[in-house]
Amino acid sequence: MTATTLTFHERLLPGPGGWLGTVGLGAIAAIALWPVHAAAAVATGLLVCVGSAVALAATSPVVEVSDGVLRAGSARVPVTLLGSAEALDVAAMRHELGPGLDARAYVCLRAWARTGVRVALDDPADPTPYWLVSTRRPELLVQALRN
Repeated sequence: MTATTLTFHERLLPGPGGWLGTVGLGAIAAIALWPVHAAAAVATGLLVCVGSAVALAATSPVVEVSDGVLRAGSARVPVTLLGSAEALDVAAMRHELGPGLDARAYVCLRAWARTGVRVALDDPADPTPYWLVSTRRPELLVQALRN
């Protein structure tokens, strides 16, 4: 069995508003079915709420640095192929996602994580110039990439 060196790990789960949205979606489903059958409406509302919450959690990407590899969602790159990393506050992230975005960049974005990191890619075989990764802890991710 091999040991894994983990230096950064974050699952980009929604914030409170996202979870409240699942409750709201369940309530809408229940209200829509209430005139038909009250018990079915409650059951459907609960099922929609739980199903939405499970879908949100299951599709939330993981951002991780472990064993010399940066993982953002389904993409992975060895840290040795990375250049400089820059922590981005809300305004800088907004700029990078708008007028500053290079269409060739790899983007792992979740709207509820409004800050992020821009990491240059130094792989001559890859046309991707950089990765833009959402994270709620950009300074810690940059530090993990430097170690």
